Amino acid sequence: MEKQTLEIKAALQMLKPVSEVFEAIIDPVKMSNYFISKSSGRMEEGKKIMWRFPEFDMEFPVRVGKIEKDKYISFYWDVDGIELLTEMTLTQRANNSTLVSITEKSRENDEAGIKWLMGNTEGWANFLACLKAYLEYGINLRKGAFDFMTDKN
Repeated sequence: MEKQTLEIKAALQMLKPVSEVFEAIIDPVKMSNYFISKSSGRMEEGKKIMWRFPEFDMEFPVRVGKIEKDKYISFYWDVDGIELLTEMTLTQRANNSTLVSITEKSRENDEAGIKWLMGNTEGWANFLACLKAYLEYGINLRKGAFDFMTDKN
């Protein structure tokens, strides 16, 4: 029997035009309002950048893959010593809204893979909810949300 691989999928519709959603994802200033605390630069095809998250005292290297304006963003990042591909597809929907679909792939179907699947599925669902709150209401849902993970009680 062939061993199956695990893949994360998450999606959520934003009530904003695709160009606005695209910019919120690739612009580090906008992204710092709902996802990261800091980035070394804008997401551009072939570029290597560093992301910092408020709940972790470390930087995460990100290698930007393919970018198609207002349609597609891909990047690779290291998870437990394995470089994984994340793909975001933006689809324009009715009433000038945008469906954001995210896929992160892939890990082996073993204990480490299942732990990754649970944690990063939760993470991408959180990313989408935070993106929606920021774009539609100007709210940063992450602010203070993960203080329990640090010494910022």
